[in-house]
Amino acid sequence: MTEPRPHTLFSFGTLLDQRVQTALFGRTVPTTAASLAGHATRPLTITDASVIATSGQEVHLTLERRIGSTVEGAVLHLTDRELAAADDYEVDDYARRRVLLTSGESAWAYLDSKPLRPAARIVIVGDSIAYGRCDPQGGWAGHLAAAHIASDESAHRVFNLAIPGSTLADVSEQTPPLLAPRHPDTLVVAAGINDSAAAPDGDELPHITGHLDALAATAHRHNARLVIAGPVWLDESRTGDYEGLRFTVARARTLRATLMTWCQDHHIDYLDLWEPLRDRPDLLVDGLHPDAEGHKELYRQLSAHSC
Repeated sequence: MTEPRPHTLFSFGTLLDQRVQTALFGRTVPTTAASLAGHATRPLTITDASVIATSGQEVHLTLERRIGSTVEGAVLHLTDRELAAADDYEVDDYARRRVLLTSGESAWAYLDSKPLRPAARIVIVGDSIAYGRCDPQGGWAGHLAAAHIASDESAHRVFNLAIPGSTLADVSEQTPPLLAPRHPDTLVVAAGINDSAAAPDGDELPHITGHLDALAATAHRHNARLVIAGPVWLDESRTGDYEGLRFTVARARTLRATLMTWCQDHHIDYLDLWEPLRDRPDLLVDGLHPDAEGHKELYRQLSAHSC
């Protein structure tokens, strides 16, 4: 019987300490020197008493994006059980996500659990809601861009490439050639409501997972963190049928559940935009597109993941 292939985990902090490894894994684990380009570290104060007791430190490190910088560390080769132990050790401030090492190797790493907080260069792709239709200020993406760029004029950028009417198939096909010249470190995908409106009632939307897989691969090739923004609540009493598309709450809920499950299964960040507008038809222009105040509510939800 073949042995299971070990997991590769890039570490730049306390997991490299042999005392921590022994406490967590019962042994010192094999490691290989490695580096992660486009990143820098910043201190993170730990409050979990058990983590402090294991590491002997109240301040650990976390990653942030910075073009031209490189973080030196090592890859740990872990079994399933040891990876689970590492997950238990890392506090809620961290999330395990895939990164592309300088060597070209893919590995796990523990990143900031708020996906937009460490970002510098953000690309947004999606449909008319991400585009900012019905809001002259550019919608939630416009508010995000204004705040993000204002926080660091020299390094921060936001590129909103959303196109009204787009499906996830459109987005997965159109996005790859758009990324290289923009050097993104974060890719926000806000699409799928058009896919759900074209699907039969009760369809679990399995066809969209292939497009999500393609977008995840595209983001990973650019070492960009993929973030999926879920659908907003809608008022189906005013949406009706539009050129064969039927927008309903049930279909939107199915889309939301499909996206959430896929993100959980693939360790991808999910931003839930459902609650800010739920049962607020006054914030929707036509039952589907948020008005200016609705977009402000969506931005407030997003900003909780960036500070």
